[in-house]
Amino acid sequence: MHYLTRHFGEVASLTAQHLLLTGVSLAIALTVAVPAGVLIAKRRSLGTPVLAFLGFLYTIPSLAAFGLLVPFEGLGFWTAVTALAAYAQLILVRNIAAGIVGVEPAVVEAARGVGMSDWQVFWTIERPLAMPVALGGVRLAAVSLIGIATIAALIDAGGLGMLIFAGIQQYNVQKAVAGASAAAVLALAAEFGLRAVERAYRRRVFG
Repeated sequence: MHYLTRHFGEVASLTAQHLLLTGVSLAIALTVAVPAGVLIAKRRSLGTPVLAFLGFLYTIPSLAAFGLLVPFEGLGFWTAVTALAAYAQLILVRNIAAGIVGVEPAVVEAARGVGMSDWQVFWTIERPLAMPVALGGVRLAAVSLIGIATIAALIDAGGLGMLIFAGIQQYNVQKAVAGASAAAVLALAAEFGLRAVERAYRRRVFG
């Protein structure tokens, strides 16, 4: 608390960088994960190879992933975004597909029985019913990315990792703990905030 009080501006600036890094990564990840999740939900034969590939990407250590991208993209923000967006894919795609697959088949058949097209069935029936599971995936991905993004400081991408690693290098425990504490608070805020959104959506849709 002593360090946070004396260096509030620095911590706030790095926190904003961390939020930007995580938010941009998650937004880009969703633009890929949503169509991929819908595709493998509709074509089950693609599910195993796609999820296996995404699982392989997820097992690559984060520092190694950043290092592999540096020769192609250089150091900085967008290299970190690329790696973080790739890491989020497994969680997002799996949850989006699971949400759609989990919709009661009888409901889907009833919708088709009244003449709805495949697109209408997806948009009016499957999408809203699958949304709580998909939102759960967004929550898990956001919390994971907040943690992994701290390592992005090693490739000059900014964020709270800058504070943590600077504190370690300078043997400044207060600085390192301040950065770690701020990252933990961000992760908890994302967890509880997105869980509240998920619960509100469930109440609105399911009553």
